Amino acid sequence: MILGTGIDLIEVERIAASYEKFGERFVQRILRPGEIAYCLAHKNPAPFLAARFAAKEAVSKAFGTGIGATLGWQDIEVCKRESGEPFVVLHDKGRELFTQRGAGRLLLSLTHTQNYAAAVAVLET
Repeated sequence: MILGTGIDLIEVERIAASYEKFGERFVQRILRPGEIAYCLAHKNPAPFLAARFAAKEAVSKAFGTGIGATLGWQDIEVCKRESGEPFVVLHDKGRELFTQRGAGRLLLSLTHTQNYAAAVAVLET
């Protein structure tokens, strides 16, 4: 049974501008160390940063909370299987919400182009 769905679309340029302006402080605020290493390993990290930003927004919407006091950026980690499939690891408040909601699975799909990144999240029992 579906408990919640979330979707987010973001302009890659918006994330690129934030990264250029705030640098390491920006990425450390929204990403966990493994996510930072993955994104910054690319020649052009902006689409990958944007996809993770969109993913975290989509996950927070699937929970029905948005990003804020109940669920923060660092409570959600986007990882990648060897096949390339993205998956979510929840930490701290994210793990607590997952348990409180009686969830059993959190699905994630990502896409990005040079200009846009999008993510869809589905929270299931």
